[in-house]
Amino acid sequence: MAQRRAAAEYVTAFSTGWPEKDPHLMILSLTTASGARDFALSKEQALLIAKTIQDTVAHLAEPKTHR
Repeated sequence: MAQRRAAAEYVTAFSTGWPEKDPHLMILSLTTASGARDFALSKEQALLIAKTIQDTVAHLAEPKTHR
């Protein structure tokens, strides 16, 4: 695995779609401050990501208020 950075990039937008010629894949497009990246996911990968996000959201703290 490539060396990881110490700071996270925040996702500012995302969209999903299914390619017409490859309906067995889901395309996930993530946009960050450094640009957009597209990822092709199988059904199993998409379900695992969805479950991980759902589990993580359940443990998130309340958002900090900015003054």
